This record gives sequence, C-alpha cells and structure tokens, in this order.
Amino acid sequence: MHQAINPINSYSLLQQVRWVFDPVGYMQSAARQYPDIFTASIVGFGTSLIFVNDSQSIQQILTSDRKQFSAPGELNGILRPFVGNSSIFTIEGDRHKKRRQMVMPAFHGSRMQNYGQLIFDLTIKALDNLKASSSNGDFIVRSVMQNVSLQVILQTVFGLHEGARFSKLSSLLSEMTELFTSPLTSIALFFPALQKDLGSWSPWGKFVRLRNQIDEIIYTEIAERRANHNPEQTDILSMLLSSVDEEGKGMSDQELHDELMALLIAGHETTATAVTWALYWIYRSPEVKEKLLQELKSVSDSTDWMSIFRLPYLTAVCNESLRIHPVAMLTFPRMVEEPVEILGYPIDPKTIVIGCIYLLHQREDLYPNPHQFRPERFLERQFSPYEFMPFGGGVRRCVGEALAQFEMKIILATILSHYNLELSETKPVKPKRRGVTLAPAGGIKMSFA
Repeated sequence: MHQAINPINSYSLLQQVRWVFDPVGYMQSAARQYPDIFTASIVGFGTSLIFVNDSQSIQQILTSDRKQFSAPGELNGILRPFVGNSSIFTIEGDRHKKRRQMVMPAFHGSRMQNYGQLIFDLTIKALDNLKASSSNGDFIVRSVMQNVSLQVILQTVFGLHEGARFSKLSSLLSEMTELFTSPLTSIALFFPALQKDLGSWSPWGKFVRLRNQIDEIIYTEIAERRANHNPEQTDILSMLLSSVDEEGKGMSDQELHDELMALLIAGHETTATAVTWALYWIYRSPEVKEKLLQELKSVSDSTDWMSIFRLPYLTAVCNESLRIHPVAMLTFPRMVEEPVEILGYPIDPKTIVIGCIYLLHQREDLYPNPHQFRPERFLERQFSPYEFMPFGGGVRRCVGEALAQFEMKIILATILSHYNLELSETKPVKPKRRGVTLAPAGGIKMSFA
C-alpha cells in the first residue's frame, strides 16, 4: 500500500493538527496527489487509516461480507462522550442490526405527515419572532436553524412541547453543542488525554456537568413515561418504549437513554447545518430561487407536506446542497478482517478503511465543475447510493435520513413562501470544522428585505 501525504511515520503531529484545524484543506491536498485512495495518520482512530473516495471501492467496503470488512462500534469512540456505549453509533453486529430494526419505523410512513405541521409551525414562530425583534438587521442563519431543528427534535423524539423540562433540556443541549463550535474547541474530542474534568471552569469539566444534567432529565422522562406509557402517542420515545426485538425483548433504560442522546445530538446539529447551506446557495443563486418559488406555487394545498417533500426541483436543490457541502465528511470506519484488494492495492487485516464523502462529492468525473452549485445535475442523471451519500451508506447509514430530508424541505418551502430575505454575505463562505462535522464559517448572515 502506498504511503500518502506524509510518509514519515504513522503519527505525524503535523497531519493530526491539520486534520483538526483544516480538514477540508487536508483532504483536498491529499486528493491532488492521490485521487482515489491514500493513507492518513489522523487522530480519533488510534492508528493510520486508508481514505477511499472511489465510488465502486466505497461500495465494496460498505456492502461486502462481514468476513471481509466489519463495522466495530469501538471505532466510533469519538462519539462516545455524547451517546454512550449503547447507542446505534457504538454497538455492532447482530445487536446493531436488531436496534436499527427497532428504531427505523419512527422515521417512516404516516409519522412524516404528522411532523410536517410541527416543522411548519416552529419555522413560522422562529422567523416571526426574529422579524419582530431584528429591526431588519442581520441575523445568523445557523443559530436560527439550530433553534428550529432542536425544537423539532425535542418534540418529535420526546413529545415535549412546553414547560420547565422542555425549556431546561433545550437550553442544556444548546449550551453543550456550543462548546464544540470551532476547531480549537473541538480539539478535546480528538485527543482523549485532554478529556479531563478539572472543575466546572475547565472546558471538559463544563461538558461533563452539562451532560450530567441532561442525563438526569432524560432518565426522569424515561421513568415517568414507563410508568404512564401510552402506546397511542406518536413521539419516538413512546414508539421505542413499545418496541421489542424478535425475541420479545425491549430496550433497557440505558439503551433508551443512549439512543435518545444519539437522536438529539445528531438529529438537530446536522439538519441545522444542512438547511443553512441550502439557504446560502438559494439566495446566492437568483435563478435557483426563482425556479423554487415557481415550483412551490404548483402545490395547490400548502399543507400537503408529502407533495412538497416530493417536489423534484426542491429535492434537487437539497441534494446539491448536501453534495457540495456534506455535513459528515466520512463514512463510519470499517475494519479489514481478511486480506483484500482495493483499487489494486493489497490491504492487510486489522487495517481501518474509511469512505471519504467530502472528496467523493467533489469528484470531477462524477460531478463536472464540482465547485459550481447546479441542482440540475440531480435532474439530469441518477446517482448511485455510493456516488451520492450525504447520509453515509451500508449497515450504518443514518437512521434519521428520512426525517432530516423531510425537515429540510419543509423549512425551506416555508421560508421561501412566507418571507423575503436577502443574503448579507459579500464573499464566498467556506466550511470549517464544528465538532466532527463541517459547518459554514460564521454561520451565514442574512436579513429581512
């Protein structure tokens, strides 16, 4: 296997620092030398790993028999401080498969239509309040979208609407995610040695205290809902309390807690970023905005959320936003279990391989002029699940994908149909690290026209 980027040793400090502080630059410079596959020495995985951004090779890695490539949850340890040891992110094998089967029904079918009105109402409330208080000044789009998506996830996951517990949980979750808004503040996620509780004044100490308060609220909610379980309720917690595997076994309190944390953290952070990027490109591209407005007028019933969800140009705009700026840079890692070849290179057992979503989405052979925002490319051809994969792929593909896409489309349709906004950014906005994801630097400024 060719050693790429930096052949000095398996743990080059320069590589580690660059990966944390400038992941996009790191990936782009590597791909210029090694377009399809390269070895990286970056933190968070405990060893060197192989980045792959050739679509057929990614498919090989994510869909091959478990004897060739396994998906051990231990490799997702960077998420463990948030989601514990028992969430869908960190468990593996048959246990992971069973959990997916228990969780997936929450994101399909008639539930989506129920969520549509909620997403619409919360978007209108947030934008109306903002308009009333902003005096037509600039506002930070991502902050507003984070508030909306957090309220959506709290209400869809817990069925919580108002009250002290709802407000407290909302406040604590916001405060906790804001601890990791930049590469500098995210650094402790990549270096376990920095995860030391040195008191409430220390960054990790603050995180631990916030997490403990969130845990207390979630376990209290689980206990009360078990005691007064109503299977008719449509929120995700109620559904999970009713779910059993094929052996008739339900989830323990800890399993429920960890699953809820995974949904809460991953569910609102990523969607807020995706919607923010979409708004940036829509308002930066007048012809795109005009086409969207015309398409939205074709929906006769503005509360027919599934018709809005199925609009082809709106779908293409969302897909192009997720292509050009995928929130997740990488697939979940895989472990090579037996000697295998990828792109003609022999790969030894125990090697970690990972699909690079960001570089895949920037490939000129798949997406001509990849830095150009052109939704039409998704109307002109069909991309395979391993050519376009903003939600990952294989057995660890995002379980909340359907809700995320639905939420994204309803928020965009609501804003475009009800508000006249302007983009305040005069220069192109670049992505930067936010925790383990990529988000727009500065959050993107807009104003009411």
